[in-house]
Amino acid sequence: MPQSGQLAARTAAAGHPAPRRLAAVTFDMDGLLVDSEPLWFLAESAVMARLGADWGPADQHALVGGSLGTTVTYLIAKAGQAADPAVVGRWLMETMVELVSTRPLAVLPGTAELLAEVQAAGLPHALVTSSVPAVVDAVLARLDVRFDVIISGGDVTHTKPDPEGYLLAAAKLGVAPRRCMALEDSPNGVAAAEAAGFRVVAVPSVVPVPARPGLVVLGTLAGVTLAELAARTGLAA
Repeated sequence: MPQSGQLAARTAAAGHPAPRRLAAVTFDMDGLLVDSEPLWFLAESAVMARLGADWGPADQHALVGGSLGTTVTYLIAKAGQAADPAVVGRWLMETMVELVSTRPLAVLPGTAELLAEVQAAGLPHALVTSSVPAVVDAVLARLDVRFDVIISGGDVTHTKPDPEGYLLAAAKLGVAPRRCMALEDSPNGVAAAEAAGFRVVAVPSVVPVPARPGLVVLGTLAGVTLAELAARTGLAA
């Protein structure tokens, strides 16, 4: 009997229910899969310069894990002048796609290895991000990775912290949310995954995510195995 099966059998024999088996893993993109938050800062700064206003780290922190619509509304409000949201949104997306396509874009430590382990285990896996399809396509074009399912901001009516994207990912993967593990880097992403019923591992990037009962918070995924993450989230690998 495999070690995980032996553990489940011993747990059941001791009068405790066996842990649910991990059925799928999801990855966030910006700040979790790739170190793209610095590029978002450059893109937002460039748009604000066109609007004649400044941009700082505190502004970016307020938007991490949010939607394009939220970002555009914030940009226009901070600029303090009338502007067409559609035009501002286009500026932001065009600038971000150009930066992603031309600047160095690093996969964050441990993420590629963990994704490879998930694939080797035959586990369904998805990318769940609030970024719009054009940016997602630009990022994935730079990387040697694949996902069974990709959920972007263009696939949902409500982006993170709403759970819609995660519920859609679970449905498309054909698994129950309670048997899914989500890897996230922002409070918005954590809130979305938890609201969908996922077990969550947070690896904060720009904005801190405080540790608390029921939430696993790590400084990095480097050297972390799938079995370790499953055990810490209460799922059997």
